[in-house]
Amino acid sequence: MNLSSPASPAPDAARLFRGSCVALISTSVAFVTVSAIMFELTREFGLSVGTVGWIGGAAIWGFALSQVVFAPLADKWGMRTLLRMAFVGHILGTLVMISAVWFAGAPTLPLFVGALFLAMANGLVEAACNPLVAALYPDDKTVRLNRFHVWFPGGIVLGGLAAYGIDQLGAFDQTWHVKLALILVPTFVYGHLLWREPFPATEGVRSGISMGEMFKATFTSPLMWVLLVAMAMTASVELGPGRWIPAFLEAGGMEGILVLVWINGLMAVLRSTAGTFVRRLSPTGVLLASAALSGLGLLALSRFTDTCAVFFAATVFAFGVCYFWPTMLGVVSERVPRSGALGLGLMGTVGMAVVGLVTTPQMGRVSDQVGHDELPVVETASLLGEVETVFAGRANADPAVAAADGVLDEYRSSGELPPVETAQALRVVINVGGTATGDDAGSLVELSDRAGALLGPAEAVGGRAAFLFLLPLCGALVLIFGGLYLRDRAAGGYRREKLEAA
Repeated sequence: MNLSSPASPAPDAARLFRGSCVALISTSVAFVTVSAIMFELTREFGLSVGTVGWIGGAAIWGFALSQVVFAPLADKWGMRTLLRMAFVGHILGTLVMISAVWFAGAPTLPLFVGALFLAMANGLVEAACNPLVAALYPDDKTVRLNRFHVWFPGGIVLGGLAAYGIDQLGAFDQTWHVKLALILVPTFVYGHLLWREPFPATEGVRSGISMGEMFKATFTSPLMWVLLVAMAMTASVELGPGRWIPAFLEAGGMEGILVLVWINGLMAVLRSTAGTFVRRLSPTGVLLASAALSGLGLLALSRFTDTCAVFFAATVFAFGVCYFWPTMLGVVSERVPRSGALGLGLMGTVGMAVVGLVTTPQMGRVSDQVGHDELPVVETASLLGEVETVFAGRANADPAVAAADGVLDEYRSSGELPPVETAQALRVVINVGGTATGDDAGSLVELSDRAGALLGPAEAVGGRAAFLFLLPLCGALVLIFGGLYLRDRAAGGYRREKLEAA
């Protein structure tokens, strides 16, 4: 049942837009806090980078799942219903992930399920708010969608700084679950703003477009198919590195969360001024420039290690990716408007599904493989041999001894260290030794520090290789958007299609 009717009070556009922006802040705080804790989870629970990549991936592809299920229902159920469901999902997801502290022996399931709930709530926010913004501002969709999406990077700045502050306070032995609780703050705010507020009908409902017509317009448009392919790549380039930047840079000794905050602070500022660039270059011109700059930024991130150089690379990257997501949605809404909420939802579905199921795990896999090749074999095996001796019989040291035994058994039989298990064993040693107490803690801490000195540089090299893994996508995007831009120029310029009210 659509929640708007002729008898409903007139929607308050300003309040709806504010509430939508706060809801988007919830999605970005969820994104950044999961990104901020990924390195901690490898240490806290001894998980491999690949395993944490699947947890981080679930926090993304669940977005796609809820988009594909619920975006087509925005016309029928109403956007307020979807936002109420998002409110519940943000609360449940946060609490389920935090519950992993009580499942230290098997934390993967609650972390995975909680991340999935959070991602589905994030998808519901986009499924409701993108068509809401288009309905509120039908004559200025691309610019307004960019202004709305200011608050995704804006929320990452707020959440990232809060997460960094929690670390600096040092008031908690474990900080990852405290960081997750940050998600609840904007969640309760947007719940208060939007729970009872009247909403307008979607553009599709106002124009009398049926569900069948919406599906037909979406799947029979050649331009829509091109944009869906491009969305898979733009989302990978924007969100894949965003998910991994804190973990990869922290492995090299940098405050990766601050780099992520810097990137998203720039993105927020640039999106707030999107109107200037969109009107001068046209949406397809903006996308073409974004693809080229993104490639340069990724190349720089894969090469630079000095702090100043990394921030310069991050700046170029931010200029590249800042307009991708909202401008892609704006082009769909303006060039294929009869696709309605389905078209907007499908774009988010494809983008997030690829990032969650392919890009994020693959970046973790590349990091694991390249990082393993950087570990000095003899020195690593020697250290794990000492772990067998020094950690044996110590309180709470069984996981470290078992992990070291497994790696050394493979090494003694084949002469090679197993690719994923070796780094995972070093992480367990770091975690167990780093929390040791008592008279004999000195030797355990010393081994833990040595393990960190071996693993950190290797993980940093692996992370830089994972950035380079995405570079070919930028080349493909230059070709796609270059073709669309030249096509528009040949046709006399970028043209928007408007829907008339029924």
